[in-house]
Amino acid sequence: MKHLIFILMMGYGLFATAQDFQPKAKIDHLAIVVDDLQRSTSFYEDVFGLTEITNQTQNPDIRWYQFADGVELHIIKRSKEGIRVKKDLHLAVAINNLDAFMKMLDEKGVAYENWPGKPAQSNTRPDGIRQVYLQDPDGYWIEVNDADRF
Repeated sequence: MKHLIFILMMGYGLFATAQDFQPKAKIDHLAIVVDDLQRSTSFYEDVFGLTEITNQTQNPDIRWYQFADGVELHIIKRSKEGIRVKKDLHLAVAINNLDAFMKMLDEKGVAYENWPGKPAQSNTRPDGIRQVYLQDPDGYWIEVNDADRF
């Protein structure tokens, strides 16, 4: 009986501790699989100005990049045969000037569209944020918006 009471008390103590825990989560990194590592890394450097950081894996088929807010993008070279990504599944990036970004895309010849799919146009979400969508060289969708976080 004493053992049962002890076990129940220990279990309750663990449960109470778990209830008191309030997680604080933030995005650490995103990882994407690409067919051509150089083509994809050039795209993210050129279009988004990402900074390459030290790849802790030291695997030559993996490159690590960092966004301005510290979130990392890990680009991994592997066959992505059979992977098709719909626009609903996308990375969203806030940019400090959406109009200037769209002009830069036009100058670089990078295709973009709004949510309904109209080329070279933005649209406004119900929350008032303007956005465009583009695809990286491997077909991953990226939402670029003017959410004021700068």
